[in-house]
Amino acid sequence: MLLFTLFGIAFIFLSLFVGAVGYRHYAGLGWVDGFYNASMILTGMGPVANLTTDDAKIFATLYSIYSGVAFLTSIGVIFAPLVHRLFHFLHLESIESSP
Repeated sequence: MLLFTLFGIAFIFLSLFVGAVGYRHYAGLGWVDGFYNASMILTGMGPVANLTTDDAKIFATLYSIYSGVAFLTSIGVIFAPLVHRLFHFLHLESIESSP
């Protein structure tokens, strides 16, 4: 379970880093503002900075599409072992169809 949690958290931090670098490069934001904007987009809260250039708007659009999938995937990876153990605890099995 620890390995899944570490992988999920590492994926979130990698996504935050990519977003902060992108906002710094394309929107001209500082590191703190880029990190803040990336974290708000990644968690689904929405953008904070007012983007004025077309490059920044295109990056923000692509990053928000990526973030929607990345955050939910990482949360799924973190909670997958817990749900798996819960199914074992409740003795839930898959139902196979009879021929």
